Amino acid sequence: MVCTNVFSGLLSRTLVRAAAHSSPSTHTLPFRALSTFNANAFKKTLSRSALGSALSRAAAHQQQHVTRSAAHMVKARFQSTITAAANSNAAASVAAKTSPDMVVKPIVGYWMLTISAMTFGIVVVGGMTRLTESGLSIVEWNLIKGMKPPRSEAEWEEEFEKYKQFPEYKILNRGMTLEEFKRIFYYEWSHRMLGRAIGAAFILPGLYFASRGMLSKNIARRSLIIGAFIGFQGALGWYMVKSGLDEQLMSTPGATPRVSQYRLAAHLGSAFLIYTGALMTGMKILTDNHIAKGAYESLAAVINNPALKRFKGAAHGVVALIFITAISGAFVAGLDAGLVYNEFPLMGGRLVPPMRELFDDKFLHEGDNPKTGLWRNMFDNQVTVQFNHRVLATTTFTAVSSLFLYSRGLPLPPHIRMGVNVLMGVACCQVGLGIATLLYMVPVSLGTAHQAGSLTLLTSALYLMHSLKKVPVLKKIPLK
Repeated sequence: MVCTNVFSGLLSRTLVRAAAHSSPSTHTLPFRALSTFNANAFKKTLSRSALGSALSRAAAHQQQHVTRSAAHMVKARFQSTITAAANSNAAASVAAKTSPDMVVKPIVGYWMLTISAMTFGIVVVGGMTRLTESGLSIVEWNLIKGMKPPRSEAEWEEEFEKYKQFPEYKILNRGMTLEEFKRIFYYEWSHRMLGRAIGAAFILPGLYFASRGMLSKNIARRSLIIGAFIGFQGALGWYMVKSGLDEQLMSTPGATPRVSQYRLAAHLGSAFLIYTGALMTGMKILTDNHIAKGAYESLAAVINNPALKRFKGAAHGVVALIFITAISGAFVAGLDAGLVYNEFPLMGGRLVPPMRELFDDKFLHEGDNPKTGLWRNMFDNQVTVQFNHRVLATTTFTAVSSLFLYSRGLPLPPHIRMGVNVLMGVACCQVGLGIATLLYMVPVSLGTAHQAGSLTLLTSALYLMHSLKKVPVLKKIPLK
């Protein structure tokens, strides 16, 4: 009996060790099959003796213990797998909520930057069209048919005859030759064709990216807004041209055939908004990709420093000032206000022109009260419009200079420091271009450079504003 107990104990320990060191595949066997296999083995070999009977009972007991241990082990592993999957899903959900645009590929950002570059180009071409007084040379709007310029001499004569029916030819350009007409026609035709190219460059890649699921909700929403503005811009351009084709100009004494300065300012402002939206969206996508790769990890503490809050607010204010100053320049261009008081910084030997010139009653409409007359002069009076532009330009330059000086005492990262320096440099160039354009009575070359300079200045300010945005502290997230 003692031998039986001793042997039973040894066998029990052996079974425990065997169970503990068994392969993982054994643990995955069905519990019932495992139990049946071991019980049958012991019954066949040990059932005819007392020792065999004792060993059989010990083996059965030990087998039940091993089976329960295996069951607990499998259950624990199953629960661990479920917990790990839940944690993984939760982490993915948090990452998606924190940085929804991390999956947007850089190619979408480059597409947006291409749209902004094309918009920059059309603004410059539009400035040339206005300065050469070519905007009214095409008197019809045909989206498809208008893409083909005249080819034969007969087609050119037909187009020229259409132009002769409108006030600009009858009042300003009577006696213009066909060759002179061709020159202004091609300015306006190039402007319209570039607008069509922007529409195609936006729609075709946009549809491809959307069909492939490459746009996040945020970027898709931004793209729809930009696309809507592009469509609106085309309609607004024709609405602006129609204002200069109005036959009533023929019956108004002293009227000059030109587009409405209000519609011109709206047209330029809409172009600036398209440019801003595309540029900021493109930079956002590329920056988000860099953040996902950990490129800004070391700069997050500096950029997110609360000490930069005032500096960030000032940068936003500079962007707003540049935008407003550019729109005031559209009123100057629309009224040819750059052709009066071609001196700087004085106007007729004074810093401020006479009040009777700034607020002239001749700009009042019938039924207007004196208060309305104030606003009429602000937007219809050449002297007042130029004075307003000077004041806004000087204020903007002062604001940029103050921002630059304020930045000297701040611990800015290198790329932000470079943005401030570039903004200051472009502002100096723009002021120089503005003064030269005024002194030389708005030649086409300087006027075009000045308009391009306004958009370059806005670009510099937008880059600075973008680089100052708070950097989210995120782990690297694999891009799709």
